[in-house]
Amino acid sequence: MSALPRPGSPSARRGHALVSGIVFDMDGTLIESHAVVPAAYRAAIMDGGGPALSDAEIIAAYPLGPPAALLSHLLGRPATDADLAAYHAHLATLAGQVTVYPGVADVLADVAGRVPVGLFTGASHRAAEILLDRAGLRGHFRVVLGGDEVARPKPHPDGVRLACRLLGLAPRHAAYVGDSPLDLRAARSSGAVAVAAGWGHQYDAAEPADLAAGRPEELLALLG
Repeated sequence: MSALPRPGSPSARRGHALVSGIVFDMDGTLIESHAVVPAAYRAAIMDGGGPALSDAEIIAAYPLGPPAALLSHLLGRPATDADLAAYHAHLATLAGQVTVYPGVADVLADVAGRVPVGLFTGASHRAAEILLDRAGLRGHFRVVLGGDEVARPKPHPDGVRLACRLLGLAPRHAAYVGDSPLDLRAARSSGAVAVAAGWGHQYDAAEPADLAAGRPEELLALLG
C-alpha cells in the first residue's frame, strides 16, 4: 500500500489532496472493537432466545445496517426495544475492552483544531456514543451520526452526505476515512474523497480508494 500523497501529488484525487473537513468511520478505523461488538450482539441474541452465533456469523450480517436490522435478521423476528436495550447494555459492559489505534487520538486532536470533524458509523447513535465516550474520543467530533439515523446503510452515500451537510461542507470538499470496502464505496458514491485506513482490520488493498494511509498521522497531509 502506498502512503497517502502530499498535497499537490499527481496521485491525489482531482489533482489535490486538500480538504476542508474530515468524516471518520468508527469501528476498525478509530477503535479496535472487532471482538467486543460481536460479543455484545451474541449476548443480546441469546437474551432474546436466539442461537449462540460465532463472531464470523455476526460480522457477516454487518452490511444489513444498524443494530435493529442486524438483530432482526439474526433473531429471525423483528427486534424489539428490549432487544436493542440489551445490546446497548452488553456493549456498555464490554466497552472497556476497546482500544484506540495508535496515533488516532493525537491525529483527531490535531485535525479537530483545524477543520470540522464528524463521524458516521454503521453502528447506532447510542452505540457510537458508548464507545467514543469510553475510548475518550467523543469531544473531537462536531457531528456523530449513526446508521440508525439514515435511510440506507453503507455502501449507500446517505450517511456520508448527511454528516457533511451537518458539518456545513459539500462532500467534494471533505474526506471520508474508513477501513472497510463498504466505507470506501459509500465515500466514492457520496462525492467525498475516499481514504482507506490501512491499519484497520477490514482493510482490503484490492478495494479502490482515492487515497490510502498506512498510519493515522498520514491523514494530516489532507489538510496541507
